[in-house]
Amino acid sequence: MFPGPKKIVSLNVILSLTIFCGARGWPQSAPPASSAQPAAPAPFPAPAGNLSSSALQPRILEQWSTPSLEGCNLKPLEPMVGEIDSHNETFTRELIRVQWRPGDPVDLFIMKPKGVKNPPVILYLYSYPFETDRFLKNDFAKFLTQNGFAAVGFASALTAGRYRGRPMKEWFVSELQESLATSAHDVQMILNYLATRGDVDMDRVGMFGDGSGATIAILAAAVDPRIKTLDLLNPWGDWPDWIAKSTVIPQKERPDYLKPEFLAKVAPLDPVKWLPELKTQKVRLQEVKTVAVTPIEAKQKIEAAAPANVQIVRYDNLKAFAGSVSGGKGFDWIKAQLQADSVQAEQTASGAGLYPGDGWKDVRK
Repeated sequence: MFPGPKKIVSLNVILSLTIFCGARGWPQSAPPASSAQPAAPAPFPAPAGNLSSSALQPRILEQWSTPSLEGCNLKPLEPMVGEIDSHNETFTRELIRVQWRPGDPVDLFIMKPKGVKNPPVILYLYSYPFETDRFLKNDFAKFLTQNGFAAVGFASALTAGRYRGRPMKEWFVSELQESLATSAHDVQMILNYLATRGDVDMDRVGMFGDGSGATIAILAAAVDPRIKTLDLLNPWGDWPDWIAKSTVIPQKERPDYLKPEFLAKVAPLDPVKWLPELKTQKVRLQEVKTVAVTPIEAKQKIEAAAPANVQIVRYDNLKAFAGSVSGGKGFDWIKAQLQADSVQAEQTASGAGLYPGDGWKDVRK
């Protein structure tokens, strides 16, 4: 259960303190100047909450071999409100910091349409290495919330503001198992948090994912039935082929990632394995042929793994894709699916199609 949000003056203050203090704790007071024997330095404050060190209790347990939260003991800390702003009569936007892992807070950009009670909600996760600045743009937020939808934007692990306290040689792909598993866990923890708020419709949850974000969306939805609709754009996957040819990997690093031990670690998190589990959701898979981050061979295997309920849309190039989403049509499909869920739920609740004279005979035929 998530505790209630705690207001802070500015999220920038926390970011500054995090950068300044690092993983060692809060800054210490300087010892008094004296010609006498210097006083012993003050000890660091006692650690609070969960820490990653195996010598400390309670210990964080998180299974990176599966997208499921099973076997994990992630415990959410108290959410903090960084900022709440309101824009005319259209939408509100909240910046909320949540955390369930030491040293890895997750910033949520929660946008809601005004005048709509418990709107359906769509999670937006873009591909590594995107920044979250787009969620601060008013026009984009208005676009996401139009037609009565809530939107939640965030970054995946080792991406944007979540890349901190790591040596430069470690990045999203070098730590691919961690990046994928922890991000899939984050999606489920975010849904847990949203459920405690009571201001969005948790029966109508969708997720849009692009690139690595689409891969994470597949993994999360395969183990969490709360995600009813998926819109996937150029997902990464089929790891042996993807690692061998993806343009996102520097050539000098590629041999390390093609080693059997690396491939064995990421094999349980391949969307080719998990796509067949998406049999109850409404899913659209969009592929742009000329986007070489995912090679053709990998795209073909991802499509082949998709169950019959997945709608596959192919574009020859980026120009064709841009034409299909021009005029603000990019998220019409996922919104239409969630709206259809609402109509179906209302019909079921009112008894439509269940009684003679109201469609029952037609349904039986």
